[in-house]
Amino acid sequence: MKLLAVDVGYSACGAKAAGVEFDDWSAAEPIRTWTSEVGEVEAYIPGEFYKRELPCILRLLSDHQLQPDCIVVDGFVYLDGRSKPGLGKHLFNALAGAIPIIGVAKTTFVGIPHSFQVIRGKSKRPLFVTSEGVGVEAAKELVRSMHGLHRVPTLLKIADRLSHTC
Repeated sequence: MKLLAVDVGYSACGAKAAGVEFDDWSAAEPIRTWTSEVGEVEAYIPGEFYKRELPCILRLLSDHQLQPDCIVVDGFVYLDGRSKPGLGKHLFNALAGAIPIIGVAKTTFVGIPHSFQVIRGKSKRPLFVTSEGVGVEAAKELVRSMHGLHRVPTLLKIADRLSHTC
C-alpha cells in the first residue's frame, strides 16, 4: 500500500508542498520524500484554507506523478466533521473520489464535535481526525497507530519540516 502524508509551508519564497511516502501506518521512516515549489499562492482566508493549500498539493501530486492509495493531509476533511467541506474534501473531489483522504488537524474548528478527537502519546491536547473514502472510526485508529510517542505522528512532522525549508 502506498500512503502519502502531505503538508504545505509558506514563506517569503512562496509555498512549498511536501510529500512523505510510507507503506505501513506504523512506519517510523519514509520510503521517499518529495517537494514542489509554488511561487504564487492565494491569500489566507479563514474557513477557505483549501483555496491556498489545494493547488500546492495538486502541484506536488502532478510534478512527481504520485498516485497513493491514501493521502493524509494536515487539516480537516470536513470542518464540522460531517458536511462542511475542508481542504481534504476539496482534495478528494479534485481527485474524482479515487483516493481516500484522512485529515489530521492540530487545532479545533468551531463546531467540530469531541467525537473527532484523537489523543496520542502522553499529550493532553487532541488531534482532530476527519475523513472521506474511509470511515472516520477507522481513520482515527489509523492515526493512533502511526509511529511516534508524541501528539503529532513522526511522518507528519517530517512532512511539516520539509514544507518549511525555503
